[in-house]
Amino acid sequence: MPKYIISLDEGTTSCRTLVINHKGEIVASNALEFSQIFPKAGWVEHNAVEIWNSQRTTLVQSVNKAKIKPEDIVGIGITNQRETVVMWDKRSGLPIYNAIVWQDRRTTKYCDELIAQGKSELVQTKTGLIINPYFSATKIKWILDNVEGARQLAKDNNLLFGTIDTWLIYRLTGGKTHITDSTNASRTMLFNIHTKEWDDELLTLMDIPKSILPTVKSSSEVYGHTFPGLLSKETDVQIPIASAIGDQQAALFGQLCLEPGEVKNTYGTGCFILMNTGQTPIKSNNGLLTTIALDYKGTITYALEGSVFVAGAAVQWLRDQIKIIYHASETDWYTNLVKDDQQLYVVPSFTGLGSPYWDSYSRGAIFGLERGTKREHLVKATLESLAYQSYDVIMAMAEDLKKPIKRIKVDGGASRNEYLMQFQADITQVEVIRPKSIETTAMGAAFLAGLAVDFWTSRDEIKQILNVDKTYHAKLDQAIVQKLLKGWKVAVNRTLNWLKDIE
Repeated sequence: MPKYIISLDEGTTSCRTLVINHKGEIVASNALEFSQIFPKAGWVEHNAVEIWNSQRTTLVQSVNKAKIKPEDIVGIGITNQRETVVMWDKRSGLPIYNAIVWQDRRTTKYCDELIAQGKSELVQTKTGLIINPYFSATKIKWILDNVEGARQLAKDNNLLFGTIDTWLIYRLTGGKTHITDSTNASRTMLFNIHTKEWDDELLTLMDIPKSILPTVKSSSEVYGHTFPGLLSKETDVQIPIASAIGDQQAALFGQLCLEPGEVKNTYGTGCFILMNTGQTPIKSNNGLLTTIALDYKGTITYALEGSVFVAGAAVQWLRDQIKIIYHASETDWYTNLVKDDQQLYVVPSFTGLGSPYWDSYSRGAIFGLERGTKREHLVKATLESLAYQSYDVIMAMAEDLKKPIKRIKVDGGASRNEYLMQFQADITQVEVIRPKSIETTAMGAAFLAGLAVDFWTSRDEIKQILNVDKTYHAKLDQAIVQKLLKGWKVAVNRTLNWLKDIE
């Protein structure tokens, strides 16, 4: 009988499950969106139990849709939104507070205090990160300090912390396994990426007890097995959980960016550009992060990363808040309605700006509005903001490397957008390569799980699976490109420090 790998892809707005065969084909899939909770300005939360229920539902429905039996599944791989914090009571297995999402900015002032204390160099040297509310550490501290009984639970050894991979694995194994992998650990601002250990000095600095932290494993190995009856009460089959990897690192592996210098850009809720730098961590002087790209068979691969906080989320904003589109797929059509040269800019810094600016006080703005501005102008400018923000990161990477980036591999939902991909090539003056399957995040987790259980024997075997769909080359005149970029830079600069300036 044919065998299959399951990939659980838990993102910022939805949970998905893919059933994948040995040829790398997606046999079945299912997805569910879950609630986005905004209790206060700048706060973003998720219900961790809802995430678990949604993920399990998509798992069961995908397996049913594929018409396969639990015994046909040889392994499960997990990829997840990173930095998001879940903390739960070990006795009940239930969260003590909503998950605090990576986009959340409630710890901005505490981060400012750490920077004022001169801790930036310490944090960057050990973790490769900059001090920012984006990362997990200050969210953990906030829960410990603000949720009644949290510190007592920790003192009694009854409190556990995890990023979403840890939470899902804990639930999948019936509470038997409390682990994470090196890629997710490297995003917490508590993990030393050189020694590959939780860092005692950083834990002491933020008053976080080590006892709540998960054990750190590689990105590709069997961590445990699912509890009996997960998929059906009629069977007690226990499936190996064989990979865990942060979503952006999963996409880097799924694009098979295995050699130093290879770059990918994932257009999801945010845009995340990663460059493989091999077994040597490179410290950025241009607002990028140094992070672990992969922990595989005892070898650590590092990456430079630029994080754009709002990308696809800006299109969601057009759909859900502004209500000028019904579906993201309409954006391509609207851009083709624009026939004039009106220079409209949307800076979607709804939760601050990430790389290379790192300004938690910036907020979104629209520049260049005229009486003749129509819906299609706003849609086009919002789409273009994804490319402009990616341009800023790619230029920062070129500065750090001291040589230009020649090509980027793209994936994620918005990479289907023809206008956006051509504009990205035009504005950045690089070759943009889109694979036939843009599900590279889920596929990265699947490949790593498959390698762990010998479903695939080598990365060379996996290379035969991937095929290019389309390559985009720059077509826009250089004078026009420079004019557009000048307008973007002016627009971004006028949003910086907004919240501070209006205090």
